Amino acid sequence: MTASRDQHLTMSDDRLLAECTVETYRASGPGGQHRNKRDSGVRLTHSPTGVVVTATERRSQHENRRVAVRRLRKAIAVRVRVPAEANAPPAGPLAEALADATLRSSASLRSTSPRWPRLSQKSGTYLLAAAHILDRLEAQEGKVSDAAAALGISTASLGKFLSLDTDLWTEANRIRRRFGLKPLR
Repeated sequence: MTASRDQHLTMSDDRLLAECTVETYRASGPGGQHRNKRDSGVRLTHSPTGVVVTATERRSQHENRRVAVRRLRKAIAVRVRVPAEANAPPAGPLAEALADATLRSSASLRSTSPRWPRLSQKSGTYLLAAAHILDRLEAQEGKVSDAAAALGISTASLGKFLSLDTDLWTEANRIRRRFGLKPLR
């Protein structure tokens, strides 16, 4: 499933949409007098993974479809887990994402503890890295310090990376809860 999930995260929008059941519907709520005249809401169900996302914010079905595809990619990265070896060093897409990431600032280069490179959420490798980091957290039974050690970075750096994205933070806490650990704060 690793290659399959990673392929879903990197394939073109058209190919990803081809794997989905697309439903349109009339979205309710605010949006002006023209909102409820057309089926502008979009629901995507990704057949291979079963992930379902919706988009209803815009009055245009095309804009909602574009938003839904973006949400689908992130939902696949956050929700679909692939077993990772607990003590294996970062490899494959995670290692590539780290190699492609922006280098550390000059101040952090002087530090002796390894730090997480800055990965922009707009980067093409961000979702791959996030998915593999959550896989590693799952392999370490939700223990952030063990996952950070397996990734070769500091616990604080991993915690900071997770905290900058609400969806990653929520999924990390869901993983921790599954293993009987307290949620991250």
